[in-house]
Amino acid sequence: MKKILLVDDEESIQFLYREEFSDLGYEVLSALNGDDALKLFAEHQPDLVILDIQMPGINGIEVLRQMKMQSAEVPVILCSAYHDYKQDLSSWASDEYVVKSGDTTELKEAVDRLINR
Repeated sequence: MKKILLVDDEESIQFLYREEFSDLGYEVLSALNGDDALKLFAEHQPDLVILDIQMPGINGIEVLRQMKMQSAEVPVILCSAYHDYKQDLSSWASDEYVVKSGDTTELKEAVDRLINR
C-alpha cells in the first residue's frame, strides 16, 4: 500500500483529503504543521507528500526544502489556496502545484501521475 503524507493546518481539508485518498487505497499519514511533517517524513518514508504552504511555524516552502534535502526522489505536491505561490521560484522545487479546492479531481490526477510513474 502506497503512503501519502498529508500536511495541512486546516482540519477540514485534512478530513476531506484523508477520506478521498483512503477510499482510493492509500495509507494516509497526516500532520498539522511543518515540524510534525518532517518527523513523519523521516520516520515513515512516504511515497508522496501533499504539502500546504501557509502554516504556523515552519512554512511549507521551508518544509519542502528540508524534505528534498533528505530524499529528493519523493514527489511533493504543493497544495495552497493562493495562486500567487505558483509563480514563486521557491515553489518550483515541488513536483506539482495544485490550488486547494473542495473538488479534488486535479489533486487526485497529480497524485496518480506522480505516485505511479
